[in-house]
Parts: sequence; C-alpha cells; structure tokens
Amino acid sequence: MFGFFIVLLFVCGFYCILVTRNLMRAIIGLELLIKAVTLLMIVTGYVSGKPALTQAFVITVIVIEVVLVVVAGGIALRVFHHNDNLDVRKLTKLKG
Repeated sequence: MFGFFIVLLFVCGFYCILVTRNLMRAIIGLELLIKAVTLLMIVTGYVSGKPALTQAFVITVIVIEVVLVVVAGGIALRVFHHNDNLDVRKLTKLKG
C-alpha cells in the first residue's frame, strides 16, 4: 500500500522536473523526489526491523535536502533578479 504512494510521489516529482520550464517548479519537483526517497527509506526500515539505522539515514537526508533547497532557492532568486522571470530557456543569456 505504501509502495503505491511512494511510486506516485516519485512519478509526480519526476514529471514536474521534466515538463516544467519554471525553475521554482523544478525545485518543487526535486523536493517531491527527495520526499519519495525519504518515505521509501522509512518503509524499508520498518520492514527490515532496523528503525534506528533508518532514522539516522532519514535525518541525514533531511539535512542534505534543506541545504540543497536553500542553495537552489538562492540561485533561483538571483536568476529572477537578473532575468525578471524564472524560465530556464532564458538561462543561456547568463555569463560566468
């Protein structure tokens, strides 16, 4: 039962990343993918009978996720200030 919801969440996140041209929607899709992985880890720990190990892994994934979202949000904010929109097709105008 949980496997269906995990796969559904993963597919929604993957679809959101592939289809959208908006940078914030892509970040939200990435969040959905990470949440699906987190739920999969929780279910795996429950089934295997090792909840303590799984809890440590999930906390690590959550910390990495927060750092990733903050950095991606900062990049999206700078792209918005530079281009006045978040369309990924317009990122070719940026110069390093």
